[in-house]
Amino acid sequence: MANVSVYNMEGKEVGTMELNDAVFGVEINDHLVHLAVVRQLANNRQGTQKAKTRSEVSGGGRKPWRQKGTGHARQGSTRAPQWTGGGVVFAPTPRDYSLKMNKKERRAALKSVLTSKVQENKLIVLEDLKLDEIKTKAMQNVLNNLNVSKAMVVLADNDQNVVLSARNIPDVITALPSTINVYDVLKYNTLILTKASAAAIEEVYA
Repeated sequence: MANVSVYNMEGKEVGTMELNDAVFGVEINDHLVHLAVVRQLANNRQGTQKAKTRSEVSGGGRKPWRQKGTGHARQGSTRAPQWTGGGVVFAPTPRDYSLKMNKKERRAALKSVLTSKVQENKLIVLEDLKLDEIKTKAMQNVLNNLNVSKAMVVLADNDQNVVLSARNIPDVITALPSTINVYDVLKYNTLILTKASAAAIEEVYA
C-alpha cells in the first residue's frame, strides 16, 4: 500500500496514512483516461448550434432573371449560398454529442488518475479541514501553508464554510468523493484530500 504523509492546516507533517492500492495503486491505463476526458468534454457540449440551409431561408422562390440573354450567369434563386442573405451550404443542425462509456471503464480511468497523482507526489492528505467562518483569506492561508496554488480539494461532507471560502480563489475547486471526475483531477495540479475524504473515496471506488 502507498504510504503518504498527513499534514495539518499549518502545513506541518503530523503522521502518515496508508492508501488502498485498489484505488491509489492500480496500473495506469492511459487509453481509458483519454476516453473519459473526451467523453466528459463531449457531454458538456450543448449541441444547439443551428444555421439555415437554402431550403429554410425565407424568400427566393422567384427566378431572379430569365435563363438566357441578360449577360449574367444563370441563377435560380436569391437564397442560394453564393447570394447575400442566402442559405449556408452545409449548415450545422442541433445534435447530441454525448458519448457512452462503461461504468467499469469510468471507474478504472478515475483510479488511474488518482494513482498518477500519488506517483507524481501531487496528492496531499490533510488531517482535517475546518474553518470557523466563511473567509477566503483563511482558506488561502491553508493553501499557502501547503505551498499549493492550482488545487482540487475533496471534502468528506459539504462543509459550507470551506466550500464558500474556496469559491472565490482562482484555480481552486471543491468536490465530494462521489462527484470527483477524471477531467478535474487532471486539470488541477494538486489533489488535496482530508483523511475522511480519502477513506470515503476508498469506500466508494475500491
